[in-house]
Amino acid sequence: MIQLFYLVTLIVSMVFSAFYIYVWHRHFDVNLTMIFTLVPVACLGYFLSGISQNLREALAAQKIIYIGGCYLQLFILLSIFNLCGIYLKRWLRLILFLGCTAIYISMLTVDNVGIFYKSVSFSMVNGNPVLTKEYGFMHTVFYIAVLLFFIASIVAIGYTWFKKSQVPRTVIHLLLIPDVICMFSYFIGRNLSIPIDPVPLGYLSAQFIYLLIVYRLNLYNVSDTVIDSMMKEQEIGYVSFDFKYRYLGSNYLAKELVPALSNLSVDEVLGYKPSERKIRHFLDSYKKNSENDSFVYTLHSDDGDSEKDRIYNVKASSLYIGSRQRGYVVTFTDDTPNRKYIRLIDNYNEKLREEVDEKTKHIVDMHDNLIMSLATMVESRDNSTGGHIRRTSEGVRLLVDEIKSEGSLQLSEEFCKDVIKAAPMHDLGKIAVDDAVLRKPGRFTDEEFAKMKHHAAEGARVIHEILLHTDDNSFKKVAENV
Repeated sequence: MIQLFYLVTLIVSMVFSAFYIYVWHRHFDVNLTMIFTLVPVACLGYFLSGISQNLREALAAQKIIYIGGCYLQLFILLSIFNLCGIYLKRWLRLILFLGCTAIYISMLTVDNVGIFYKSVSFSMVNGNPVLTKEYGFMHTVFYIAVLLFFIASIVAIGYTWFKKSQVPRTVIHLLLIPDVICMFSYFIGRNLSIPIDPVPLGYLSAQFIYLLIVYRLNLYNVSDTVIDSMMKEQEIGYVSFDFKYRYLGSNYLAKELVPALSNLSVDEVLGYKPSERKIRHFLDSYKKNSENDSFVYTLHSDDGDSEKDRIYNVKASSLYIGSRQRGYVVTFTDDTPNRKYIRLIDNYNEKLREEVDEKTKHIVDMHDNLIMSLATMVESRDNSTGGHIRRTSEGVRLLVDEIKSEGSLQLSEEFCKDVIKAAPMHDLGKIAVDDAVLRKPGRFTDEEFAKMKHHAAEGARVIHEILLHTDDNSFKKVAENV
């Protein structure tokens, strides 16, 4: 019966560990992995103890059992500290591990040194193996270590409950359960009048509770969850290198985008082959100046159809392991839909701009033709100025060209263009001059000359009214002055 109990606990512990392997994530705490590794080892020791036939076999089983006994509580403590966000110095973790190792080494000497067991004897009771032990001082040290680990775990959980609101309360509750059960099985369950050791049940409960914690961790670990989701949803490719450009690894999408990666061996240096040159360029640019971290990579279609090309945003950044920078990572994010949308918007805007420019040119031409028609109409009233508009416009153009070539006056291109364009309007004000004065063949009287001179100001008024709602303020100002 005892053998069957230990066999069942061994099988269940292995099933729990197998399930942990199935749900394992690369970002899981190593202490959790050690717990799921050591529990089946300890349960194996209990099973071997239950089927032992002599003292030698029983002691060998005890040595396996104490692999879990000496280290499990330590890894439970370290996992609690990690899950609670409490950092332990490396040297302290090393001291705790070495202390547990010293206890376990003392246990390995039970055959001939009385520091863990002073004495031990073997007997069979009702067909079940029984070890009668007299404990040595190192066994007392073992109990003290287990008790101190338990106290430290309780303190850490209590501190986290009151001081760290970002640690999920569900996880804190779950962390308390296996610790208490293990302590109960260590110090109380063994003193009960039952033929089996309850410690394996404590280990199984710890495994089960830690499986629940692992399930919750997959949800609580936001950064890992978001990264995994982004990788699947957006199809992000990545490739990493160390500082010497030695290839470390990449995912399927990066190899699809850069087929040369499939031919690179791990630790092989990235070179300047045509197939590798693009990635090398990204890394060289980033290494030279960390602000040069963004690039565009186009994957051309096999049939040469540009509409089927895929466009990727490339980001070069530092590769960190913990807080240490260890190399470089290049990521590819598919930006084709955005690029095509931007291209569509640009084409639409360009077409719209062309249409607006065409309409504007048409309106301007109509506007210019209207003014030119007015000027021609005025000229037709003045028989003495036939062709005067054309001659004046050409004269102004020649004058402007001469000024520009001489370089003595700094005139803008816009101003020169406006002056030439406005030249035909210079006599527009004659429309308000009486025909008797305008068409008089002889000399003007003083009164007639005064009326004639008034045409300049009148022309400015007419131009002001015509160009009142135009957006070209520069031309309007030049035209009025002309």
